[in-house]
Amino acid sequence: MVKLTLVGRLRDGMPLSQTPAHLIEDNEAFLASYRQKAELVLREISAGALTKPKMTILVDHCCFHYLIGNGTCCIALCDAWYPRKLAFHHLQDLHEELEKVDNRIVESFLEPYSFTRFDYVIGNIRNRYLDTRTQANLYKLNSDRRNYVDIPTQEFSNILRNCQTSGTDVGTSATITHAQATIWSSHLLEVIALKWTPITILMMVAAILLWTGVVLNEYNTLTAW
Repeated sequence: MVKLTLVGRLRDGMPLSQTPAHLIEDNEAFLASYRQKAELVLREISAGALTKPKMTILVDHCCFHYLIGNGTCCIALCDAWYPRKLAFHHLQDLHEELEKVDNRIVESFLEPYSFTRFDYVIGNIRNRYLDTRTQANLYKLNSDRRNYVDIPTQEFSNILRNCQTSGTDVGTSATITHAQATIWSSHLLEVIALKWTPITILMMVAAILLWTGVVLNEYNTLTAW
């Protein structure tokens, strides 16, 4: 299935939009790891290190598929078994929706993942491709196979090695930068806050009561003399 989708701007390699968090079935650690890898791929495309207009990149038990068009790049992370043809149909649908957006809007964003309105478009298109056995998807799989035979494939480890050789900072993540700017936009931090804030308050109250009890006990001891 399509696990994660990212839309970025080629001019500066900035990620603009992504799959809404509530649609992602994998845990936050998984998401953060592969989102950072997708951001690295986007930066490499923006820098001209990856020149193909579309490509499949093998990483672990998954694949990144990307498609370039009209100054933007759409990247999808899919399971290795997911049909590549459907993955690129999914990316093509995204590009068709992007073409409806005024280019001045795409160029106006200054912070990563600011194009939140497009997140819902990504979510809606993703839902069309969850079931590979629908009539629409089966038709796409069985039609015009020639366009998907010659798509180049590369290992992510090779891209990472080239980055390290060229001195590219592979650890820099737009996700981290964005989270620093708007820390409570992180779903993980919201979960942590909701879980641990009440516990922390209870522990503080208990500590204050314990301290008060000790002080009162010492006071009573002293006044008894």
